[in-house]
Amino acid sequence: MNWNNNTQQPWGPAPQKPSGAAPGLPAWARKRVVVPAAVGLFVAGAVAGSAGGSSTENVNSATPAPVATVTVTASPKTGAPADAEPPAPKGTTRPADDKAEAEVSVPDFVGMGLQSAQDAAQAKGFYTLTSHDSAGRNRMQVFDRNWKVCSQNVAAGKSVATTTELDFGAVKTEESCPAKDRKPPKVVGGRMPDLAGKSVNTARDALDSGTSLTVKDAAEDRMVLLESNWKVCTQVPAAGAKLNGQPVEITAVKFEESCP
Repeated sequence: MNWNNNTQQPWGPAPQKPSGAAPGLPAWARKRVVVPAAVGLFVAGAVAGSAGGSSTENVNSATPAPVATVTVTASPKTGAPADAEPPAPKGTTRPADDKAEAEVSVPDFVGMGLQSAQDAAQAKGFYTLTSHDSAGRNRMQVFDRNWKVCSQNVAAGKSVATTTELDFGAVKTEESCPAKDRKPPKVVGGRMPDLAGKSVNTARDALDSGTSLTVKDAAEDRMVLLESNWKVCTQVPAAGAKLNGQPVEITAVKFEESCP
């Protein structure tokens, strides 16, 4: 049997060599190698530089260098305040600061209902308003419509600034105004004040807060609850006695009642 290459082998045709492959190279050498584009550009630039001979620029010189930006802020002139107002345009004047308060003639509020007096005062521009009990009982004016004005701290007809506080002395509408405002009692010189006819609440306020005070009903065996509605009939110690911490006892009846 002839075993040359031109003779067909008994087990079939001879395997064909792949086209384009270099004869005798191993399989790993016949794989395609992919060169990255960046590497290719670098190599191309290097070749071009060496070929020209006179070019010394780097390939990256095509990218422009960053430009620095400097911001300059103009400073105000020396001696001029930073918050100074700009000058007024020609032909105009700035309004002068009017520091003088407007003065208004105070109306006569005596005899008016407390609520009506307050409304009238506000209509004149007075908004700082207060009131007190003219009877000296230190009652709160809770419902102003139930009270009437007996006195005012600023005389009627006097001109004062609208920021002035107006204080109205008042009593309940069914009560009569006193000739002048009655003042609550107070301890003077460390001696017992005269509490007769004064409200029990003002008598308590006149004494030291640590004083032991006993209050009894002078007419019946009632509890004295709302002390502003009760008036003092008797007291121990007597008015003018030296106070040195001793207990105080008073008897009282309601204001519309007579002391026994």
